[in-house]
Amino acid sequence: MWYALSKTLAEREALAHTEQTGLDVVTVCPPLVLGPLLQSVANTSSLVLINLLKGKPFFQRQQAIVDQFTRTYMSCFVACAGDPDTVEDKARNAVDVRDLADALVLAYESPEASGRYICGAYRKKLSEMAGIVKSFYPDLNQPKIFVEAEDEDKMVSSRKLQALGWKFRAVEECLRDSVESYRAAGLLE
Repeated sequence: MWYALSKTLAEREALAHTEQTGLDVVTVCPPLVLGPLLQSVANTSSLVLINLLKGKPFFQRQQAIVDQFTRTYMSCFVACAGDPDTVEDKARNAVDVRDLADALVLAYESPEASGRYICGAYRKKLSEMAGIVKSFYPDLNQPKIFVEAEDEDKMVSSRKLQALGWKFRAVEECLRDSVESYRAAGLLE
């Protein structure tokens, strides 16, 4: 998981640098980031939801390079035994990109902000996300079978960030706006 390792090491170095220099460094750590896209191509986080809604295993996406982190982290989104109608139903912590942007601004502008902030708004299983999306867009293709999966991750706590005044939108709004964005970009065709 080189990607996760590189982020962790960079954060440790930045925080260690603060001890040596007195520079005030604040980090904001998001989990899976969903929400409307600013560009017409999907990022890795968005591909989780896009491929779920397209009924495709994660690895059937049209990208030339898939690094080890992506293969490891996204393995829970790969259809079971190559069947696009069957998906492991792991839960994921997530945040809307707009709420993450608000958290970054809040952490930057708050004089009392210090150290590390976790920026996760909710934790949902893939079947729950699919169910929410289906309530808004019943015409979208989705896996038919969700196989119970061993859950390794836990809900992350954003209490420290909320104490600064951070608020996040409802999961329904995040998923609805994500799908609208993906449709507008032609990513669900």
